[in-house]
Amino acid sequence: MFGDCTESKDNQVNCLLAWAKEREEKTQKIISEIYEESDKGKLIIVEGKKDAQALRELGFNGRILEVKTGGKYFLDATAEIERVAAGEVILLLDFDRRGVQGTQRLKENLERTRIKVNTRFWQNLQYLVGRKINCIESLTSYLQTLQDQISNL
Repeated sequence: MFGDCTESKDNQVNCLLAWAKEREEKTQKIISEIYEESDKGKLIIVEGKKDAQALRELGFNGRILEVKTGGKYFLDATAEIERVAAGEVILLLDFDRRGVQGTQRLKENLERTRIKVNTRFWQNLQYLVGRKINCIESLTSYLQTLQDQISNL
């Protein structure tokens, strides 16, 4: 994919630089797409306050609902989402086991209530960064780490 990364130290540095740039660009593209949907009024659903705060730090001004705060949990949030959702929601729960299970349960519950559930962004992020981070709140530090790697190589 990035050529022969084992020939020399320079090739290894170039491969690492190319990898970091690719990851940073793809992650930023997904975030931009979510941002566009948020600007159109789509509700973004995250697990907790730190996840919502991370999205705010990334520039999100749209509606974000935390489903695992104040004693409520994924399944309890369905009624609240029904009240505030306008047709479609974007699920951005964590990438750990609980987040994966919660995403599936919440998706099933919301679809039963005829709310369209978008998990495409979550799936793309999970595939792209899921081995490096396991929660949405870590997105900002992950991007900063990539940017630091790029500028230091």
